[in-house]
Amino acid sequence: MADYDVIVIGAGCGGLSAGALLARQGRRVLVVEQSGIIGGCCSTFEKEGFRFDLGASLIEDAEVINWCFERLGTSLPQEVDLVSCDPVYDVILKDGTRLKYPISSEESAKSIGAVAPGDVKGWHAYAEYMQGFLDAALKGFFVAPANSNADLVRLFRKTPELLRYGPMFVSSYQGVIEKYFKDPRIRESIAFQSFFGGLPPNTCPGYIAMVPWSEHAGIYYSKGGMIGIPRALERCGGKHGMTVRLKTRVDSVIVRNRRALGVVLADGTEITSDLVVSDINAKLLYLEMIGEEHLPWLARVGIKSYEYSMATPMLYLGVDYTPPLEGHHTLITRPMEELNDYWWNVYKKGRFGNEHFGIVSWTSHSDPGLAPEGHHVLVLTLQPGPYRLRGTGWDDCKSALTEQIIRYMSDRYIPGLADHVKVAELSTPLDFERRLLSPEGAIYALRQDLTSGVAFRPAAKSKSIKGLYLVGASTHPGGGVPTTIASGMIAADLIQKYE
Repeated sequence: MADYDVIVIGAGCGGLSAGALLARQGRRVLVVEQSGIIGGCCSTFEKEGFRFDLGASLIEDAEVINWCFERLGTSLPQEVDLVSCDPVYDVILKDGTRLKYPISSEESAKSIGAVAPGDVKGWHAYAEYMQGFLDAALKGFFVAPANSNADLVRLFRKTPELLRYGPMFVSSYQGVIEKYFKDPRIRESIAFQSFFGGLPPNTCPGYIAMVPWSEHAGIYYSKGGMIGIPRALERCGGKHGMTVRLKTRVDSVIVRNRRALGVVLADGTEITSDLVVSDINAKLLYLEMIGEEHLPWLARVGIKSYEYSMATPMLYLGVDYTPPLEGHHTLITRPMEELNDYWWNVYKKGRFGNEHFGIVSWTSHSDPGLAPEGHHVLVLTLQPGPYRLRGTGWDDCKSALTEQIIRYMSDRYIPGLADHVKVAELSTPLDFERRLLSPEGAIYALRQDLTSGVAFRPAAKSKSIKGLYLVGASTHPGGGVPTTIASGMIAADLIQKYE
């Protein structure tokens, strides 16, 4: 008899949601996590009295997350203390123009009208179209398996209204946005979100253009830090017998006759199981933890063809003043063509630009308890940064780069910042790799373009290794808190069906 029914590798949101749901099915579940804290990119750490979110800074598509908790016999509001964030963004364009996007669609239309009256009609058309797509996607796309083209056929049969939105799956993010908005400033104001798909506007899949609208359904912050969500999943799973072991690194997956039978830990300990669920990068899983010798040649070629997703540095700041910002999120962006140019001529050539843009998350605005009294927390998610820097290394330039970013932001966007920083920590792509075992610091695991998304992504039910299931950003529906939790639901459903 195996030691466990299921071993889950990785305690990110995907691994914890799958583990909790499988435990509720009555299975003996062990979750093993290499670090000393759960949550992966959705974790929170403390430094000198300030609490910083490692990666994720908000919850959107909360309905998807709530579905998971409902399956666990509870609800998201019962388990996590949520703070509503409004506006969605205060946007600062390159020319200094500020544009606020409140949750209310009508109020956002007024903001657009103040800058570009001719695009108000486009906003309403965009909102109507994207709401229809969001409704259809939530109905089936987000929580349905996409292991094969046959799965897609079943999905479209179940949700035929998705066919109306087919053009977005063969278009680029930029193409979709340009269809609805003509003023370059409005296009610029919602251009950066293409990087939520891990790519620049001219390459990112068109369906990611839903993101700027989906945020208007409501965005929330987990009081106490984003780790509140994985902690709630762990707590719910624990009620059904799920066990989580921290600081337990997996060295390899036990495979015999192309079937997963457990794991070997870094200290040589073997733990057996009937099934293995992986919440780690799929390339790392297949090529290193399983090994090419266990894969059919076509699977070897396929997994090697995936590129890692983009990496991005993050700067965590504790300050002793109230920053002159407008809300939880300030988006500092650039015109679409400049974002494309940055990607191809700066980032892809191994450089990290010194004119910074990205998202400033003022998390203590939503939860003052994250900082000592009279102090605040700012987390800067910066423009994409290459894993390999040309001419230097991240460790070598970290100190100087930290100072340069603070000074740049202070001079242009956050007056007084440089004089009020008490704590500063820059997390580079190399740091993310070390901390999360995320190859090359890839924040969304694998690149997600038109040739590596949905059914072209590594399958949730492995096609090469029996008894192996994938969750997390490597598989459908991709990276992000609600989507990785959705992947856990998909895997749990597949296991219930086939195992």
